[in-house]
Amino acid sequence: MTRLKTRIVDLIEATGPIPVNEYMALCLFDPADGYYTTREPFGAAGDFITAPEISQMFGELVAVWLYQAWAAIGRPMPVTIAEIGPGRGTLMKDMLRTLSRLEPDLANGAAFAMVETSPRLAEIQKQTLSATPFAVGWHETIDTLPRQPLLIVGNELFDAVPIRQFVRAGSGWRERMVGLDDKDELCFFAGAGSVDPTLLPADAGEAPQGAIAEVAPARSALMAAIAARISSHGGAGLFPDYGHLRPGVGDTLQALRKHNHEDVLANPGEADLTSHVDFAALAAIVRAHGLDAHLSRQGDFLLGMGILERAGRLGADAGQAARDKIASDVERLAGPQAMGDLFKVLAIVPRGVTIRPFATAD
Repeated sequence: MTRLKTRIVDLIEATGPIPVNEYMALCLFDPADGYYTTREPFGAAGDFITAPEISQMFGELVAVWLYQAWAAIGRPMPVTIAEIGPGRGTLMKDMLRTLSRLEPDLANGAAFAMVETSPRLAEIQKQTLSATPFAVGWHETIDTLPRQPLLIVGNELFDAVPIRQFVRAGSGWRERMVGLDDKDELCFFAGAGSVDPTLLPADAGEAPQGAIAEVAPARSALMAAIAARISSHGGAGLFPDYGHLRPGVGDTLQALRKHNHEDVLANPGEADLTSHVDFAALAAIVRAHGLDAHLSRQGDFLLGMGILERAGRLGADAGQAARDKIASDVERLAGPQAMGDLFKVLAIVPRGVTIRPFATAD
């Protein structure tokens, strides 16, 4: 039993069952034993590999999009270029290199910022970016970013934000809780709390007994804060993540450890807990703040941004092994059987602004 699991069992014995969002927050962010506060989750030696760790092409194309966004909104200066939830700092490292080549005036004039809540990850990011000639600042929230136009990226940000789950029980829906079975093992069950039916997907009324519906108020609050900042001060945002474009009933909560799925309740604090992002809900929040929201599959976004052309240039003077690796990376990032379909991209832009590869508001 992990140390955090022992503490969670003790907590439940003392105060009663806890809702899924509280369990998820403890597992991921507990100051002493949380996953992101104690572990190195990224890369081949960790539990999962994110797109920037697969290939430099991802960060390069994201940087090109940010440059296009900056140009489309009138090339404002000063401007903040920020990454929220920046992992090991690989994405920002690739973006800084690309922006310095694309537009030195932008790279030299922008304020670069990392929004990171984990002190341990912030130290890793500082090591990753130690050789960059650009000054980078660290912030725990977007609230302390400069009050000026903001270009912000969050790759696999929202999937790790805790969610609430509700289970169909009888004629209504009850909050899904984590409690103890008769052997004092963690288990799921339907609690007493109910949910406002208007928050549930449209097909919730036809869902069978035991069906799971997910609601993400913490995600909504985070997106509202980002959208409010862009609406007030100008800018744009790009958020690749895995999830669905249309809401629906279903349990997407999952645990990932050593690149394999495992029981969500098995090893609190030692496995990454995530769930699929409801992109339609996030887009609705963006539009409610007077901005345009564009949605696409990650594969379509990367192909539209020119990943095949970039791969060709990278491979032009490379050996066969390197070319094979580049081709494999393209397939992994953009292929329909890999990340291309499962991952989606949400772009936030001022109303009426068009930025490739998105056309009109989707």
